[in-house]
Amino acid sequence: MGITDKQRHQLKKFIKELEQYQGRHTELVSVYVPAGYEMSKVINHLSQEQGTATNIKSTSTRKNVIDALERMIQHLRLFKQTPPNGLVAFSGNVAEREGQSDVQVWSLEPPIPVNTRMYRCDKEFVLDIIRDMCEIKETYGLVVMDRRDARIALLRGKSIIPLLKTHSEVPGKFKAGGQSALRFERQREGAAKDHYKKIGDYMKETFMDMKDLKGILVGGPGPTKYEFIDGNFITADVKKKIIGIRDLSYTDEFGLQELVDKSQDILANEAIADEKKIMEKFFHLLATNSGMVSYGIAHVRKNLEIGAVDTLLVSEELDDKTLDELEATADKLGTEVKMISTETREGVQLRDIGKVAAILRYEVKE
Repeated sequence: MGITDKQRHQLKKFIKELEQYQGRHTELVSVYVPAGYEMSKVINHLSQEQGTATNIKSTSTRKNVIDALERMIQHLRLFKQTPPNGLVAFSGNVAEREGQSDVQVWSLEPPIPVNTRMYRCDKEFVLDIIRDMCEIKETYGLVVMDRRDARIALLRGKSIIPLLKTHSEVPGKFKAGGQSALRFERQREGAAKDHYKKIGDYMKETFMDMKDLKGILVGGPGPTKYEFIDGNFITADVKKKIIGIRDLSYTDEFGLQELVDKSQDILANEAIADEKKIMEKFFHLLATNSGMVSYGIAHVRKNLEIGAVDTLLVSEELDDKTLDELEATADKLGTEVKMISTETREGVQLRDIGKVAAILRYEVKE
């Protein structure tokens, strides 16, 4: 499961704050506690690391590491148990001048489960794992096939997850002795159709009711993929989910990777398409029924506070303070918040009309 726009924004803010700190030596502490892992084991490990740190030769580095670990241990003791998705925590001396002490600690219950257990002492905080959480994690179906083989997989974020492979009974190109060419060709065509039907059935079983599926990408060498897609092998509801067809050189694991590599334009455009869709709805309502929308901080805030806002549209260029205020109100009233980039014409228009807009639950006369 992915994360919401709001969670993504909060995570990016958290990362941005921590990125600004650099240790003079390897003295900034990063701890990742996986979901379901006992907090007491982490605390015991950090206590052992404190003992090891007494061997550090540099007096200032030794003090900074021991102090950071002590602050981290005290902080982790506040948790009676590990939060459901695990915990990420960071501590270190962030004083601007050498020789001064300002040991701070930060922690975050991540929006999706942490699977990594980590303790690291470095010149900077280890943030790659939570950076990865900010990435869009929508699911896409992948199908690579030719007359002989087919593989079905999922693409989640950057991960390709193979689901199944199937092999056809289509004979090779050379017929057995004494067999007529016509009969042999009929046999090949029949076996190919059986193969296509099997792939179509697998696609229906796999993708038909998949909730987070954004679309299906199909690829393969030569014309086979078009015979398959244009023939009567895939149910109409599944066929509607196909968003791209690509020419490939392979139908194995390399084929799956090749399909993803050759579909980057489609995958990027899909995220933008969602933004365009909601913004187009806003501008359509603005033109046809302006009482169902509002824009600009003052008007949107007023409608938000009376519970009239169904969807809050926020430009990524809105300042954090205002965004936090609006999000807090939206949370209380069950209003959906959509972060809008400036990568589309509509996103630029939102920025230019005040960076905030709203689609309302009911008509409001301004």
